[in-house]
Amino acid sequence: MLMGEGVEWSLHCCLALAWLEDLTPIPTARLAAMFELPPEYLKKRLQPLVREGILESLPGARGGYRLARTPARITLMDVVAAIEGRENPFRCTEIRQRGPVAPTKSDFTKPCGIATAMRRADLAWRRELTAQTLADLIRDAPADAPLRARRTHDRVSS
Repeated sequence: MLMGEGVEWSLHCCLALAWLEDLTPIPTARLAAMFELPPEYLKKRLQPLVREGILESLPGARGGYRLARTPARITLMDVVAAIEGRENPFRCTEIRQRGPVAPTKSDFTKPCGIATAMRRADLAWRRELTAQTLADLIRDAPADAPLRARRTHDRVSS
């Protein structure tokens, strides 16, 4: 499965917003500068997080983004689903029932084994991402990560 770069960008921005909570809201341009990302594209990537209640967007000259919930209440699955959608990435179109290799209709009383296996894998992946929160990422980050985020923020603010 290939996820868009928006997932990575969004997760890193959420971590930065958590580490810089006392300085929020952080403008899009400043977040973009912290990671050397194009501001307009980053803004488009963050809007779904606002719609899903992960981030708050505050308008105005002193506006920007901040977390809408505590890091412990934002799962990695929340962010992935906001950016990539909630649909199963595998779509079974039942090709087993077409063409000359297709068995008789009575052989289709059970769901497709491939679709079943793919669904189990998708559910396991989703469970794993749901079990991980931003708070877990913060806890597992290098000890100096918040300080580096603050220094970078200060440098791009000047």
